[in-house]
Amino acid sequence: MAETISLSKREQLEETGKRVLGASRTELYIDMRFFGAALNSLGYEMDLSTTTVGTDAVNIRFNPSHVLRLFVEEPGKLNRTYLHMLLHCIFMHMYTSANYSDERLFDICADIVVESILDGMDYQCIYRVSSDYRDRWYELLEKEVKVLTVEKLYRYFSEEHELDIFEIEKLEREFALDDHGFWSRLTDQPDQNNDPDKKDSQDDKEMPPLDEDFQNPMGDESEDTKKKTKYINPRRLQQIKDAKKNWDKEGKRIQTEIETIGKEHSDRLGKLTWLLEVQNTTRTDYREFLKRFKVLREEGGVDLDSFDYGMYSFGLDHYGNMPLIEENEFREVKKIQELVIAIDTSASCKDSLVQRFLDETAAILLDGDNFFQKIKICVIQCDNQIQRTVFIENTDEMNKYSSEIHVEGGYGTDFRPVFEYVEELKSQSKFENLKGLIYFTDGYGEYPDKPTTYDTAFIFAQDEDYDDEKVPDWALRLYI
Repeated sequence: MAETISLSKREQLEETGKRVLGASRTELYIDMRFFGAALNSLGYEMDLSTTTVGTDAVNIRFNPSHVLRLFVEEPGKLNRTYLHMLLHCIFMHMYTSANYSDERLFDICADIVVESILDGMDYQCIYRVSSDYRDRWYELLEKEVKVLTVEKLYRYFSEEHELDIFEIEKLEREFALDDHGFWSRLTDQPDQNNDPDKKDSQDDKEMPPLDEDFQNPMGDESEDTKKKTKYINPRRLQQIKDAKKNWDKEGKRIQTEIETIGKEHSDRLGKLTWLLEVQNTTRTDYREFLKRFKVLREEGGVDLDSFDYGMYSFGLDHYGNMPLIEENEFREVKKIQELVIAIDTSASCKDSLVQRFLDETAAILLDGDNFFQKIKICVIQCDNQIQRTVFIENTDEMNKYSSEIHVEGGYGTDFRPVFEYVEELKSQSKFENLKGLIYFTDGYGEYPDKPTTYDTAFIFAQDEDYDDEKVPDWALRLYI
């Protein structure tokens, strides 16, 4: 009889918690219809292994005492917590957290990013009064980091502004709203019977007695409890992995829908639109992109694809040391022959960033699989005028260039001198078949108006501050 009563109480609490979360979802949907599909993507599941609420990208897993208290005492905070978790899913923080060694620092960065988005949104249902402490951090980070992404914040706190334990705790109290223990750092729960269908019984085993938890709604969330690793069976882990593609599509869908609702409504979204654009920008491998500039030419060397080993062996076997066919001395291959690489060395482009690009460029130039034996690669360093030009025509010059890389410039940015200079080179027959120009920059400068007769790509470092809005329509945008 006691077990029946306990089970009934559990079911009642779970149902009540689901209804509370459903009411919060409805209120968010009324104000933010563009979030409709995303709001419907998360199910609800009672989970007493947490004292608060969190999500694994499949379900919102909640402690009923926590969500009921928020619903009664702070309904606006419940709405905000719901959207806070939803943004974690849209930006897929739970899938990238395992890539960072300091999980606690990553959690703080993810919460700061999400809360900064929510604070910039103009919707009453999630409104909260911003504290002076929070505003001071926003002012500092927007000045130092500019674009608040988890990657940039993590690097900032790791390399430039290391936090002590007291500051970490203050930031957690200020920005944390949900339990990140359900993220992809979860590990498989050992199962003696290796039966994924027994997940419900396994989950129940880890749940504390319901009455004890319900008698203490606030709970005592110690640090050990907060950071305790939770375990999950393989079937649920697979569901979490499968949901990743859906959230990636959902982020792109929301960005598209926001772009169609018009400026009047998009102004209420603050920095959400911009961060979605950053999130959804496809990273492109520099080496892969260079393939579009390759041309088909003959090059000296054995063409193994067209070599007939059968006839070669037949001659050796029947006529002594006299093959009937010899290897081809030339082969047709696709490689890069002519290319212009322009590098923005203006003051707004960090020297360290330019050096990273130069090092990567040199490594690619030294790769014989990408370029013919005789090539013509023009490397131009430019700010508001041409600072340095290097022509590379063979492997020796490649090696010399890679060992003597140094940045020249540091003034304003004007892209036009590079294109004017390239036209001069073409008129002087310096190039016979120029396929393309690659311009590495942060995007802050004057662009040319006239389209080029060759492919032009402006390259941006996606994890740095850049402005790509003024790139001409006839040019390509590449993010690496």
